[in-house]
Amino acid sequence: MNIGLVIGFFVGLALLAFGVLVAGGSLIMFWDIPSVLITFGGGWCALMIAYPIPVLMQLPTFIKIAVFPPKYDHVELIITLVQFSEKSRREGLLSLEDDIEAIDDEFLKKALQLLVDGTDPELVKTILEVDIDQMASRHDGNKKIFDDFAGLAPAFGMIGTLMGLVLMLVNLNDKSTVGPYLAVAIITTFYGAVLAYLILTPLAGNLDSLTGEEVLYKSILVMGVLSIQAGDNPRVLKEKLASFLAPDMRVSLNDEKAE
Repeated sequence: MNIGLVIGFFVGLALLAFGVLVAGGSLIMFWDIPSVLITFGGGWCALMIAYPIPVLMQLPTFIKIAVFPPKYDHVELIITLVQFSEKSRREGLLSLEDDIEAIDDEFLKKALQLLVDGTDPELVKTILEVDIDQMASRHDGNKKIFDDFAGLAPAFGMIGTLMGLVLMLVNLNDKSTVGPYLAVAIITTFYGAVLAYLILTPLAGNLDSLTGEEVLYKSILVMGVLSIQAGDNPRVLKEKLASFLAPDMRVSLNDEKAE
């Protein structure tokens, strides 16, 4: 679980609530059904115009990925690739066929199968890089939904503000309506800002970060597989792949290898 995401969300809401209470207000004051309908409902309807319904129905899945992100162990991947390199130099590339079925990573399985099949190195590189590019493109499209919603929420909050002000001005002679209409005018903007800047924009950033991690992981894998196919020395392969890692991860790689 992404503990930082969960803590950030709940602590953020708690701080907002605490600020209201410290100021002498009530949380009930910040609950307004018309504002919810305008901000959340309006933003969602705009998304329905922009995206197909099946795509929007996947939003819970994208949120689940942000909360429970996949793990990409770059150090373990490099160690595995070095082991494959050592085996291929001893027994030949065809010996790797015995390991393919035991691999859970579909991308690594696909890459090794291409090697075992004797595919031209340039074609291997092209196939795998296109796979990475398409993956990144799909993920960027998923992230864009949150970016768009983050832009729409404050916009509909402003629309709600304008609606509230118009209603208030039209009924200015009736003083009993000034308060409720002014509340709608202000709270819709509040809802839009909280939705955009506490939830949607951070979620988009989180998904973007996960995409970067996966691209790095698969880039290491592609470089490793091509080096295995070229017959590089395992020590050279290790140093080549270690260049992808941050300094602290390189230390971890050396420690793992020493063990």
